Amino acid sequence: MFISKIKHVFIGNPLTMDKLEEEKIPKWKALAVLSSDALSSVAYATEEVLIPLSLFALTAMAWSMPMAVGVALLLLIITLSYQQTITAYPHGGGAYTVAKENLGENAGLVAGAALLIDYILTVSVSVSAGLENIGSAFPFIAEHKVAIGVAIIFAIMILNLRGLKESSNVFAYPTYFFIFSILAMIVTGAYKILTGQAPVVHPVLHESYPEVPLFLLLRAFSSGCSALTGIEAISNGVPIFRKPSPVNAKITMIWMAVILGGFFLGITLLAHIYGIVPAHGKETVMSMLSKQIFGENFLYYGIQIGVALILLLAANTSYADFPRLTSLIAQDRFLPKQMSSIGDRLVFSNGIIGLTTAAALLVIIFGGSTHALIPLYAVGVFLSFTISQSGMIVHHVKNRNPHWKKGMIINALGATTTFIVLIVIAVTKFTSGAWMVIILIPALVFFFKKVKNHYTRVSHTLARENYHQDLKTAHAPYIAIVPISGIHPGVVRAVKYAMTISKDVRVCYVDVDKEATAKMVRLWEKWSDGLPLNVIESPYRSVLGPLLSYIDKTHIESGREMISVVVPEFVTREWYQQFLHNQMSLVLKAALRFKPGKVVTAIRYYI
Repeated sequence: MFISKIKHVFIGNPLTMDKLEEEKIPKWKALAVLSSDALSSVAYATEEVLIPLSLFALTAMAWSMPMAVGVALLLLIITLSYQQTITAYPHGGGAYTVAKENLGENAGLVAGAALLIDYILTVSVSVSAGLENIGSAFPFIAEHKVAIGVAIIFAIMILNLRGLKESSNVFAYPTYFFIFSILAMIVTGAYKILTGQAPVVHPVLHESYPEVPLFLLLRAFSSGCSALTGIEAISNGVPIFRKPSPVNAKITMIWMAVILGGFFLGITLLAHIYGIVPAHGKETVMSMLSKQIFGENFLYYGIQIGVALILLLAANTSYADFPRLTSLIAQDRFLPKQMSSIGDRLVFSNGIIGLTTAAALLVIIFGGSTHALIPLYAVGVFLSFTISQSGMIVHHVKNRNPHWKKGMIINALGATTTFIVLIVIAVTKFTSGAWMVIILIPALVFFFKKVKNHYTRVSHTLARENYHQDLKTAHAPYIAIVPISGIHPGVVRAVKYAMTISKDVRVCYVDVDKEATAKMVRLWEKWSDGLPLNVIESPYRSVLGPLLSYIDKTHIESGREMISVVVPEFVTREWYQQFLHNQMSLVLKAALRFKPGKVVTAIRYYI
């Protein structure tokens, strides 16, 4: 088919299940796929710390380094905590699986909802931040960032639909280009400071720090915690690693934590020493810092491209974990079953498409503004952190595996610190947009439960022991209704078919034009060999409404359990030619689908 050919051009030929192991990836590729979100956050986390401080007073920015050290310590705690999770749950699933098994169904659903929101926001924030950063160097991109952002999201979707192995090949090299370019910037910046070449030098530590309201410091700290988004992705995606998966996942997580912590501290330190002040939407801190260090040369533009690439490709972390998480939730029947289906390329295609749609809508709604999206971001992240670590405490107590007390202490520390940060973020970011996530998470849990209730009701209905009904009723003659709009070979075939399944065939025609109806009646009398034509009155020239009323009335008057509706339709030679013809047969079939007791049969005539 035409659609299948197009599909194979974009996403490749289908893969058999025995290729599943070959699709798993080594550590160096997994670092790019699963850590790009966390690593990319260093491009905007420092700026998010500086913005609230600079709005209060320029001297308040002296607090940026204490804030960065606090975030780095929190990163260490969370990394150690998730090492425990990988050991306990080597098959992945992250916060949803941990919470569901240890804290109960409701906690699992809350964690799952928080993670799904986090993954959607990761895509929209990463793409928006990438375009804002490169837009500092190329104004044209900044002017059209919404349209370009949506296009990039769809391009990432296509790459991920091609399979994990292929997508990792595409995303690995830009990630390492970013890592080495930022490393070069930090080393060069430090060298210029040590050799006295830096244009402005502020002290690293201050003897006294300016008085700043505690609420403002908490707001700056919570903004800096955006650097920690995405660090749970490795724990959730253990199954995509090559064997031994848990060991490789733990090693990769350590690599990620060292790079992330080092870059965040390094960039914040350089921004502080060089006296970088946020331009509030005009130019990013990363752009100003790299311009100070390198000047406006090819190295500066290389940094902007590297940062833009990692921010754009950071979205791929969500594409690795979101579909896997939705498949787990769908397996528990809290999401449509289709979300658990593996596509042609051994990925969860429906989850990938769903993530793309949601993220693109967010970019459009918020105009591609990173600063507008960030407040929505961290609430779900730290909620899932807290629930996951709390679940791990229960896991240690229940199972008492070797070194369980040590693990419990680590997870207790992780749960406590992330809970405190969660409260801080919820309070400080509430009016900036966090309230939307706080409302959306319970709404999503409510939706999960509604889906589960539906599947439960369907299961009970299909499981009823009503199969012993007298099969003799199956021989009772049913009425066959054939709605027509004229006489053509498709109608002839439909009427002939109806006469083979019923002795009571009722052909009907809706009167929307008196002259056309009279002509139709004369033609029918010549052709039908005595078979009556039922003309349905339609004073308002509607076809569907009167036709459905006639079918319902006939069904009720017949007193039978079912009646047959035989729908004639013709199919054009080319698919696009079908749009040139009336689609009433399709509309009628769709309308009858939800009416009980109607057996609908389409008789097609191919032109």
